Amino acid sequence: MARRKFVCGNWKMHKTGNEALQLVRELGQRLSGASAQVGIAPPFTALAQVKWALSQVGSPIQLFAQNCHHEKQGAFTGEVSAAMLKDAGCDGVILGHSERRQLFGETDEGVARKLKAVLGEGLHPIVCVGETLQEREAGKTWEVVSRQVRGAFAGLEAAQLSRITLAYEPVWAIGTGRNATAAQAQEVHAQIRGLLRELGGAAAADAVRIQYGGSVKPDNAKELLGQPDVDGALVGGASLKAEDFARIAEAAA
Repeated sequence: MARRKFVCGNWKMHKTGNEALQLVRELGQRLSGASAQVGIAPPFTALAQVKWALSQVGSPIQLFAQNCHHEKQGAFTGEVSAAMLKDAGCDGVILGHSERRQLFGETDEGVARKLKAVLGEGLHPIVCVGETLQEREAGKTWEVVSRQVRGAFAGLEAAQLSRITLAYEPVWAIGTGRNATAAQAQEVHAQIRGLLRELGGAAAADAVRIQYGGSVKPDNAKELLGQPDVDGALVGGASLKAEDFARIAEAAA
């Protein structure tokens, strides 16, 4: 089946409210006719302003958050729930990014709890998986990636799997300027697709989109996105520049 390409920009800890508004205005102009699904994930503090700006320009760009807590409410100082993100106008949430795993101690089990909360609110989750350089050099890429996928999806039904986007992000390629080759990306994406078939059946495996993330730029996007099992991109640094992000989205057409 044909899967619609999906490109999402992860702004990480960048952009004040006013800076976010300026970038959204530029993106709205450049991506008004995009055929791919496009999302952006600003920091929490800019979500409301970005949602307002997107509505003002009538843009089809969707709004994603970069993380959430698994509980709906409670004594969790500094945390934000999926219900709160939905109330703020978010369409989806990025979960399990390698920076959350490495810097903030997130586990596969924790990602699974968050995923259930996000699905419960009817939001679109992007679940990130990927190996470190040491793990790749030790020949453990698939061991790590398959463990992360199985851990995040534990207890989910096939119908739930089809509502999820996966993002394969080799940690050694994030923010380093070094990206996986198109062949390396396709190899892991195809393995993930096979695992999804095992976990949820052929229909779910065919429906799930698997993005590639890790130093995606305008000059390598077309080749990466041209692979049969690469269904889009989760873009970091290049998503902070309207022209670069727009060119990546256009490469997904």
